[in-house]
Amino acid sequence: MLKRSGALIAAVVLCGVSLGWAQAADFDPQAATDAMLASVDAAARAKSDAYFEGGYWFILWNALATMGAALLLLFTRASSGMRNLAEAITDSRAMQTFIYGLQFITAMTILTFPLAYWQDFVREHEFGLSNMSLEAWLGETAMGFAVSLVMTSVFLVALYGVIRRAGEAWWLWATGLTVSFFVVAIAISPVFIAPLFNEYKPMREGQLKEEILAMARANGVPADDVYEFNASRQSKRISANVSGFLGTTRISLNDNLLERGTPAEVKAVMGHEIGHYVLGHMNEIILTLAVLAAVAFFFVDIGFGTLHAMFGRMWGVRDFGDTAGLPILVFTLALFGLLATPITNSITRTNEAEADIFGLNAAREPDGFATIALKLAEYRKLDPEPWEEFVFYDHPSGRARIHMAMQWKAGQVGGEAMPMSIEGFAAPPAPDALAHPAFAPFEGEGEPPAFQDLPASDTNR
Repeated sequence: MLKRSGALIAAVVLCGVSLGWAQAADFDPQAATDAMLASVDAAARAKSDAYFEGGYWFILWNALATMGAALLLLFTRASSGMRNLAEAITDSRAMQTFIYGLQFITAMTILTFPLAYWQDFVREHEFGLSNMSLEAWLGETAMGFAVSLVMTSVFLVALYGVIRRAGEAWWLWATGLTVSFFVVAIAISPVFIAPLFNEYKPMREGQLKEEILAMARANGVPADDVYEFNASRQSKRISANVSGFLGTTRISLNDNLLERGTPAEVKAVMGHEIGHYVLGHMNEIILTLAVLAAVAFFFVDIGFGTLHAMFGRMWGVRDFGDTAGLPILVFTLALFGLLATPITNSITRTNEAEADIFGLNAAREPDGFATIALKLAEYRKLDPEPWEEFVFYDHPSGRARIHMAMQWKAGQVGGEAMPMSIEGFAAPPAPDALAHPAFAPFEGEGEPPAFQDLPASDTNR
C-alpha cells in the first residue's frame, strides 16, 4: 500500500513537472510582448506617440533658445553692462561674480520663459498630463527659479575663481568643481530641496510597505522607512526613487503610484529603484559626469577662444576670466549638449536597463513590470524605431522592457512568478484582464490616458 501511494505521488509530481515544462515550452515571450502592445487602444497609442515625438523637437528648440538668448546678451552688450554694474557696486571679485550671476540667470530665465511656459504648462495640459493651475505652476516655477538663482550664482563664483587662478588647466579644475557641486546637490536634495515642492511622509502602513522594506534590507539599502510624496498635485505621472548620498539615502514613491499601481506593479518599480542603488549607478553617474564635464569644458575652451577672437571687442568681453563672457560659455555648452544627446541618453539608458534586470530578480513580478511599462505609453512612445531609441530614449522603450520581462518570466519554469494559463500566456492579454485600468483607452478631449509614467530620477525608472 505504501509503495502504491508513493508511486501515485510520484506520478502526480511528474505530471505537474511535465505540465510546467509544457507551459514553458508553449510560452512565447515575443508573442506575449506583441499581445500586450496590441492591447493598447489605437487612439491612446497615436496620442502618446505624438507627445513623445514632439519632445524630439524640444531638445533642439531648448538648445537653440539657450544659445539665442546668450547671443542676444552678447550682441546687445547687455552682458558687459551687467558686469559693469557689478563692478560699480563692489570691488570684491567674488561678489562681482555673484552679482553678475544673479543678473545673468534672471535675464536668461526671462528670455527663455515663453518656451518653458509652452513646453511645461500649455503642452502638458493639452496632453492631459498636468494637474496644476496656472497660478500653482507659476508659483512652483518661481520657487525653482529662486533655488537655481542662489545655487548657480554660488557655483559661478567658484567657477570663475578657478578660471582666474588655474590658467590653461582651468577645465580640469572646473571638472572637479562641477562634480563636487553635483555630489553636494544630491546629498542635500532629499532633505532641503525636494520638500520645497512636495510633502513627504512615511508610507501608509501595510503588507506592501513591509515587502518593500524587506526587499530593500535584503539588498543592503540603508533605509528604515519608505516615504510617499504628493506628486498628484503636479501631474498624473507615476514615479519613485532611491535618492540621496552620503547618509541621506531615502526610498520614496509618489501617491500616483500607490493609487494607480497594483501591488505587483509597485514592487516591480521599487525593485528597479533599489537596483540603481545596489548596482552603484550613482557612482557611475558621478564618474560619467566627470568625463563628460572634462570633454565639455575642453570644448568650451576651444569655442571661447574662437568666438572671442572674432567678436570679443564687439561684445565688450575682455578675456576668459571676464564674467561678461559667461554667455559664450553657455552657448558652447548648449551646443555640446545638443551634439552629445545620443551619447548621454545611451549611457543613462544602459543604467536603466541594468536596473530593470535587477528589479525583475529582486521583486520577481514580471507581469507587474510589464503592465507598469505599458503605463509609460502616456509619456513615452512604446515601440520606436531602433534609431529613435538610440538617439532620443534615456530609458529602454516599452517594447524592450516588456520583452525583457516576458523573457525573464519564460525562464522561471514552475515558479511563482510564472502564473501561466494552459495556453501559455498570463492574465494581461486575457479578455477579463483588458478591463484593468492599465489598458484603458483615452477618454474625452480633456481626460488623461490611463497610462502613467515612471520618470526619471528622473534619476527615475
